[in-house]
Amino acid sequence: MAIQLVTTAAELRDAGARLLVQKQGRSQGLVPTMGALHEGHATLARTAVEQNDVVVASIFVNPLQFGDAVDLDRYPRTLDADLALLEEQGVDLVFAPAVEEVYPGGQPLVRVSAGALGEKWEGASRPGHFDGALTVVAKLLHYGTPGAGLPPSGAFVSGGSGGLPSYRAYFGQKDAQQLALVRRMVADLNFPVDIVAVPTVRSEDGLALSSRNRFLSAEQREAALVLSRALRLVEERANAHEPLDPDSVRALVESQPQLELDYFDVVDPRTLEPLAENCRKVPFRGEGLAIIAAKVGPVRLIDNVPLSS
Repeated sequence: MAIQLVTTAAELRDAGARLLVQKQGRSQGLVPTMGALHEGHATLARTAVEQNDVVVASIFVNPLQFGDAVDLDRYPRTLDADLALLEEQGVDLVFAPAVEEVYPGGQPLVRVSAGALGEKWEGASRPGHFDGALTVVAKLLHYGTPGAGLPPSGAFVSGGSGGLPSYRAYFGQKDAQQLALVRRMVADLNFPVDIVAVPTVRSEDGLALSSRNRFLSAEQREAALVLSRALRLVEERANAHEPLDPDSVRALVESQPQLELDYFDVVDPRTLEPLAENCRKVPFRGEGLAIIAAKVGPVRLIDNVPLSS
């Protein structure tokens, strides 16, 4: 079956309902994206297709999470290529709304607040970013809820609670703070969806895949590799039960002259609070998350690696 493209919430509701009936769907997956898709997004989509009977992907460049209008304008829009990539992975339905469809009254007066968890790290460098991101994710999770518009019970095979198909949404581990915030929002506000984290996809040289990588020159890309080298060093120390010594790792990153470090630290993966004695001078034990952000030329890159011992 060819992939279907819809642009309104009503079309999404009707098309999703038809697909669930046709496939006797027990489960539905949602893959929220901003387009400019790459192999990392393809991995999200493939994972969703493997785990669900019906898969919806969204493509929406959300203006609320851009603090810089220039950054918003230059964000790549590649709809035809994105549709081809998603169809190749087996995605059933793509929701690509206009801004006016998502925010019909202009910028919303009521938004989801990221709270204290959204004010640190990325939130400190990009004020308001996570409020905008959570607001649109909340809307997309509502749009993608399976069962809206379904005919009376019995027309499909149920698999989730309340007679509706089970519902999962897929997010990449690369955006670790966003992932933590989405999980927190879903738990705190009782969204009926399971959040599935998919590991970061990297190029052969170790650089985490990102839509922003296309803006790097060859020389800048080479300089950016220090980010993944730094994270790999921390991971090796954690696996060896050694002190992580983040200060020495930070010095390694700062030795790259083309790179402007924003932050690097080892934090609790749920609260994002820095880990102190457990990683600096004593052997690492437990769980952690090494996070890093830096500018390479005009391009801001983020990366992270989960740690366990």
